[in-house]
Amino acid sequence: MTTLQLKNIVKRFKTQTVLDNLSLDVGDSERLVLFGPSGAGKTVLLRLIAGVVDPDEGSVLIGGEDMADVDAEYRGVGMAFQNFALFPHMTAFQNIASPLEAKRSSSRAIKEGVDKVARLLKIDHVLLHHPKALSNGQKQRTALARALAGSPPLLLLDDPLRNVDAKLRFEMRLELPRLLAAQGATVVYVTQDYKEAMALGDRIAVMSQGRIRQIGTPEEIYNTPADMEIARLFGDPVVNLLDVTPLASSGGIHVELSNVKVTLPDFSEEVVGRSCVLGLRPETVAFTNAATPGAIPVTVAAETPLNEKTVALVLTARGREILLSRPAGTPGPTSGDAHIAVNGRSAFLFDKESGLLIRPRAKIMSRSGEAA
Repeated sequence: MTTLQLKNIVKRFKTQTVLDNLSLDVGDSERLVLFGPSGAGKTVLLRLIAGVVDPDEGSVLIGGEDMADVDAEYRGVGMAFQNFALFPHMTAFQNIASPLEAKRSSSRAIKEGVDKVARLLKIDHVLLHHPKALSNGQKQRTALARALAGSPPLLLLDDPLRNVDAKLRFEMRLELPRLLAAQGATVVYVTQDYKEAMALGDRIAVMSQGRIRQIGTPEEIYNTPADMEIARLFGDPVVNLLDVTPLASSGGIHVELSNVKVTLPDFSEEVVGRSCVLGLRPETVAFTNAATPGAIPVTVAAETPLNEKTVALVLTARGREILLSRPAGTPGPTSGDAHIAVNGRSAFLFDKESGLLIRPRAKIMSRSGEAA
């Protein structure tokens, strides 16, 4: 069983703290994605797990064993580096085969292992080429193939699809989870692409400034972002964020858009009068008929078709911008006056000062387990 535990990790370079008291548990055969902007500390954390660099404070445990005195080559870790780190004097085949040769596998097992992973990553036609003859995308896939070929119990993948073209990147998002699941490895995967994080991770750890700001399943991160910044990072088009002050009436807690009440049924009176930010995912806002109860009058300012969806920009009566997203081919107004519908149950509410999510009150459950 291969688990990974990071306990109170601190890493400094001169006066800069790159990892700040970071703790993390990764379960056996789990795929954990480290997601965050450049400079968040993701790559440093991978190198620290691999044993390339040492922590200034804290401990790394692999399979329950403290790695403090264990050199990198004895940690049972496979890693695909962001900068490829291929052996320039070896062919792609030899690079991929190196972990199998280190395990003293037979010539037949080496050839079968290399051919299998090379076919999957679509580099079987360049196996006899040296790195200098490969494109960046081919180099990156060769480095990934080398990490996979040895079937290590712990895999560290540092943005391995960054230089891959869009079509292959999409295909790999589908194929990689199957391959990793078949290998049964525990995986820590770094990416700055939120779609990749959503597709590949059993859980996602969102990093910023050397700390983990939120960790959860892709659904939890998307549907319950811990703060406004995380809400912005996940979604295309980006989440709508509107300054609001919740009010109370006989109909419950509500905010107003174009002087129309939008009820927030899951929130209590503690948010009334508080400076907040309303978060609306573009796909949860829809055009509607003017006669629909709660219809909000807007002006359609622009519309952009984006292959599988159409994005519209509308303005409220106060000139506030709201993005709507609907499936391509779905009819909708392209300009002028229109009306939109907003489901208050799908809205986020953030504290304006701290940016933190205000969690709705828990639903009262009936004995059958359904919301009462």
